[in-house]
Parts: sequence; structure tokens; C-alpha cells
Amino acid sequence: MRDYDEVTTFLGEWGPFQRLIFFLLSASIIPNGFNGMSVVFLAAAPEHRCRVPDTANLSRAWRNHSIPLRLLDGREVPHSCRRYRLAVIANFSALGLEPGRDVDLEQLEQESCVDGWEFSQDIYLSTIVTEWSLVCEDDWKTPLTSSLFFVGVLLGSFVSGQLSDRFGRKSILFATMAVQTGFSFLQIFSINWEMFTVLFVIVGMGQISNYVVAFILGTEILGKSVRIIFSTLGVCTFFAVGYMLLPLFAYFIRDWRMLLLALTVPGVLCLPLWWFIPESPRWLISQRRFSEAESIIQKAAKMNNIAAPRVIFDPMELQELKLPGQQKVLILDLFRTRNIATITIMSLLLWMLTSVGYFALSLNAPNLHGDAYLNCFLSALIEVPAYITAWLLLRKLPRRYIIAGVLFLGGGVLLLIQFVPADYNFLSIGLVMLGKFGITSAFSMLYVFTAELYPTPVRNMAVGVTSMASRVGSIIAPYFVYLGAYNRVLPYIVMGSLTVFIGIITLFFPESFGMTLPETLEQMEKVKGFIIKNAHEQPNEELQRVKSRRVQSARASVPMHLGNTTVLTHGCVHQFRSSLNLNVRGFYGGFIILA
Repeated sequence: MRDYDEVTTFLGEWGPFQRLIFFLLSASIIPNGFNGMSVVFLAAAPEHRCRVPDTANLSRAWRNHSIPLRLLDGREVPHSCRRYRLAVIANFSALGLEPGRDVDLEQLEQESCVDGWEFSQDIYLSTIVTEWSLVCEDDWKTPLTSSLFFVGVLLGSFVSGQLSDRFGRKSILFATMAVQTGFSFLQIFSINWEMFTVLFVIVGMGQISNYVVAFILGTEILGKSVRIIFSTLGVCTFFAVGYMLLPLFAYFIRDWRMLLLALTVPGVLCLPLWWFIPESPRWLISQRRFSEAESIIQKAAKMNNIAAPRVIFDPMELQELKLPGQQKVLILDLFRTRNIATITIMSLLLWMLTSVGYFALSLNAPNLHGDAYLNCFLSALIEVPAYITAWLLLRKLPRRYIIAGVLFLGGGVLLLIQFVPADYNFLSIGLVMLGKFGITSAFSMLYVFTAELYPTPVRNMAVGVTSMASRVGSIIAPYFVYLGAYNRVLPYIVMGSLTVFIGIITLFFPESFGMTLPETLEQMEKVKGFIIKNAHEQPNEELQRVKSRRVQSARASVPMHLGNTTVLTHGCVHQFRSSLNLNVRGFYGGFIILA
């Protein structure tokens, strides 16, 4: 029986139909780029100080000295959350006493900002922080806002694949697009922080679901060679374009409600794509809706000016079609032996800490010295060469060394920031961007590395569970940014230390480059530097000979082969070989499973 790719060979690889699908689906990814990081401007915290009412009977001198000073990064600045007790300084003002000369300010009693705050409008006209005073006692709500968005991303990861399997790729693509756009629009009318945050969770669910389903649909419609281009140049580049558009929108629109409104417009413009993007013929075949699949292929042939066969799917072949089953595995299988348990624990740490570094650096970009909008743009721009570098390194070099290398690069330069003088802002920004480059490169390699380590029965489960650890990392990442409120370089010291630490851990992983993919738990390579023995794990001379043979064919053209598996990363995907009746089986914690 012929497979789907063989049946549709007559369509060609890069005709008008394929180009249309490629660019339309890639364009649908753009809103995901700016929605995923919009919180950096929506929840930005401008400089602020306690408000002193105009009705307060204070002289000009006392009004200018009503806010105590504090030491921040080696310089004295007005306190953001305290003021001198108003009744006391009003009494001194009435007596004609002068601050600093007649009254020792350090001995004065202080109080909280009972009359609210004054926010600087030099950079932002308004944000949710200024709208609902999310500062001082309520400043914990700002990182929680970002964390809850990523909770929505985690929840969306669980449901997106299952929904598209059940109701179809096209329907769920546009439904999740509508969820992302619609609930972003509803956020404009939020009356309090609680309402905004609940809606933001739903936006996060729609954001990841839209991204995943668009990728699935493109993978199933496009031919083998074009899938690789779609998964890299298509998905990665257009996601980065969306990310780079965010600071451009925010620069010209300084009010958070108007910014949200502007960010919903591209999503609305994507809705007419319904009449141009077809359903996946592979999914239709999996649902045994053969006539609809054949109709789509006939239209594609007409668009490509190719004469299609009168009968595309032979009735006898359709009778023989059996949808592939999926072996049932349990999460406990990832801890069945001491060796695989050690690898799993190290993988969970690797994914989580790398994710922390990536998202913390992304969210912290506007807080760097200099122009917040330019810094955010550079943070998005640096991802493009990072993805390209990762793809090139994966083709030629051992996995654990290149992953550890870019982690050492990223973590090392972050640790250097503490030694940069405060006046050398450009050098600090350069080091941050270089750190983002290293961590982003490492992040995009993890799917490849993890999938190569685990045997076939648990491979999908392993990548799904470990990628879920990265979602946990994204949830806690905003609190690393929060550390900057106490010390400017503290987030970089912590992130740099953790990144170097996980780089060292990576060196203890077994090497997978050039090795035959393991088929059983016993065939897994042993962890480096540990002696791990189990009674039921016996040496296998034939296995050692198999491991020593390098996989030369096909690795020259793509980073790796995983049978019928396609892997999706956080912002970039690595496309691998797919075969007979390619059909997405589901999406587990950020990992797309293709049969």
C-alpha cells in the first residue's frame, strides 16, 4: 500500500498551493510572538513615589523633602513606598523650621503611601501597575500576572492537541485564534487586576494552542522537504517577527488599553484566512473522510496547474488502511531503572532551568539601562541567529558538548555583568544579549537531545514530561526578574549561576550523536561519571557493536531522525522525517506526537 506522500507526489513540493499555505500559516504565528511577551509593557512599573496632597499645608522646602532617600545601586534615590509622616512635617512647616538645618530628617517618623502614588510618565503613560497601584505592598501581583499567563500556556498545552485530534486542525486553529484575540480584546475593559489576570490565563491558553495547531496543520499539508523549511524559516522567523513588532507597537502606543487594542488587530486580520487555509487531508483520512481529502487535493492540483489523477485514493488501498496504534506508557516508566531515573531527573532540571533563563531574560529586557523599547527589540532579534546557530551545531557536533558549551557561554556572560561599572550600560546590555543568545540556542536543542536519549517505548512520554518542566520554569521565571527590585545585578547572578550549574550537569549525560536510537530501556547509554548497576541490566556485546555504528544516512540533511516523530520547541521547531499516513496523534506538555 502506498503512503500519503507517495500518493500526492504529483502535486510537487513548492507550487503556488504550497507557497500559499506556507506563508499564510507562518503569518498566523505573528500574533503569538507579541502576545507571548506583551506583559513586559502591559505590566511595566514606572518610577513612582508617595503622593503628597496639594491640600497639605507645606512650604516649598518641606514639600521637596517630604520623601526620604534610600540607597539603590550605590546612589541615593527617593523612596518609592515611604514618606515622612505628613502631620509631623506640616507642623514643622507651620513653625517655620527648615528641613536639614533645623530638623534632622533621619530622625523623622515615616509612614506608608496612604494617599497613593505619583507615577512617572516619561516612558509609559499608563500600565496595569499605574492603573491599579500594583506597587509596594501589592508589588507581588506584577510577577504573578506573568506567571498566571504561563499557567494558561501550560493548560493550553494539555488541551490543544486533543481538541485538534477530535474536531480537526482548521476548526481548532481558528477557534483558538479567536480565543486569543477575543479575550485580549476583553482585557481592555478590565475593571480590576483580578479580572485582567483571569482573562490573561485564557489568552495564554489560546496563544499556545493557536501556535501548536498552526504548526500541526502546516506539517501535515506540506511535503517532506518543505516541512523542514516551514519548521525553521517559517515558524521561527515569523514568531521572532511578531516578538520584534511588540516594542514597535508599544513605542508609539504608551497607554496599556490602547496597546492591547492595537495588538488585537493582527488577530482580527487573520480571521479571513479561513477561506484560504484548507483542512488537513491527512486528518480527514484518519477520520475516514476520504472524499473531502480528495477534494482538497484536487483543488491543490488545479492551483498548481497540474492534472490530477482521476482517482487519487484507490478504493482497495483505502480498505487496507489501518490507523497506527499508540503504545500505552506510564510516567513511572521514566524511573523504572536507576540509570533512566537519573537521566530523567537531570533532564527535568535541564529543561526547567534553561526555561527560567530564557523567559527571565526576555521579561527583564525592558528593565535594562537605556531605551526599554530598543532593548526588547534586541532581545527578540537575537533569537534568529540563536536558532540558526543551534540548527548548524546539531548537524555536526556531539549534543552534550554543544549544549553545555552554549550554556556556559550564556551563564558565564551573565555572571560577568556584576563586574561591569554602572556607567558602561552598553556593555551590560551586550552581555545580556549574548547570554540570551546562548540560552536560546540551548533551549532549541533540548527537544532533539532528549528524544535521542530515550528508547522508543517512552520517547514521547519523556519529551512530553520534560517539556512540561520547561512550562514550570516559565511560571517561576517572573520571580527572578522580581529580584531586580532589591539589587540590579542579583537576577543575573542567580540566573548565571544556575545556567552554569546546569551546563555542568549536561556533561554527565550520555552522548547520543551518531548513535543508533535505543529501542529498549536496557539499550540506553549510561550516565557519565556514575556507576549504576541493576540486577536485571546485563551487558550486551551485540548492543555495544550497534551503538558504535554511526548513523550516516539522512543526518547530513537534517539534525536527526526520530522515525515518524516531529518535534516542536517553544519558539522554534525542528522537523524530522515523517512517513506513512502522517497524522498527529496528540500534544503532550508541549510535545507533538505524530504517527
